[in-house]
Amino acid sequence: MPEPLYHPWGTVTPDFWAAPEPGTTSPPPGLTPDMLRAGLIKIAGIAQAGHLPDATALAARIDQDATAEYGELHLHTIQVREVRGYLAALADDYASALSWYLHAAQLRVAIQGPGHPDVEAATRRAYSLWRAVPPQQLDRQRLGAALLTVATDIHGPGSPLVHHIRGRLCESAVPLPQSDSASTASSARVGGA
Repeated sequence: MPEPLYHPWGTVTPDFWAAPEPGTTSPPPGLTPDMLRAGLIKIAGIAQAGHLPDATALAARIDQDATAEYGELHLHTIQVREVRGYLAALADDYASALSWYLHAAQLRVAIQGPGHPDVEAATRRAYSLWRAVPPQQLDRQRLGAALLTVATDIHGPGSPLVHHIRGRLCESAVPLPQSDSASTASSARVGGA
């Protein structure tokens, strides 16, 4: 007697080809908050190991998944985009990094409103990133102007944060003489920012 032949997919019956009734099967699981958190931890590990291109590629995939699952105007999606900005900053791609940070700040203001502490923190992160741009980088002023525009849109032209950013932009456009008293006065006025 010949041995039966077992195919890897099993025995195909007519039920195999029948479409399930609507509502009888659950949709495949999407990107849960725990999965998202695990993905961000994995990105951090890959980046710390010095594999920035791999971390950046994984962040882009997670961004697509988060956007598909939650939409663009969701805090989970925004957090992934802030991570993408951080990875760009680690790669010294300041233009992309600042673009991601400003984009995230604008999304946050759409969700949380301009007075929310997270929105101000997002704007401050973008400002801190701009300050990290080397002075000799040609597009530093352009990036600063973009930062000022977004900060003004979010916080208003009279906000202390906008005044501070405007002052730093002016200082960077016209280099001041470096003396001990000038740098001390500047540090005191900025308040360590």
